[in-house]
Amino acid sequence: MSFYWGKDTEILFSGWPDNHSGMYALALLFVFALAVFVEFLSNLNLVKPGSNRVAAVFFQTGFHGIRAGFSYMVMLAVMSFNGGVFIAAVLGHAIGYTIFGSRISKKDSGLA
Repeated sequence: MSFYWGKDTEILFSGWPDNHSGMYALALLFVFALAVFVEFLSNLNLVKPGSNRVAAVFFQTGFHGIRAGFSYMVMLAVMSFNGGVFIAAVLGHAIGYTIFGSRISKKDSGLA
């Protein structure tokens, strides 16, 4: 297998983006946004201290399943072996990490 560098590909769904340049651009934007969303979910802390431990465990388990599902969607898109999709996914993860997960984005990082 090797990367294919063209717009004639199938990403996630049969017949999509259907060899149209505009739909290919939309597919790349979708993969990019999905990767940013995965990084957002990865750095989201919804369980507050003092919460019911059993409820918190079940909530975190369900939330982890949702996050894993979106992560697998990004992985499946990359498995189309399209170079543009690969770049969109990597850029989405990198920008999402910069916005949501890096020390620069944390208020308590101590950086001036």
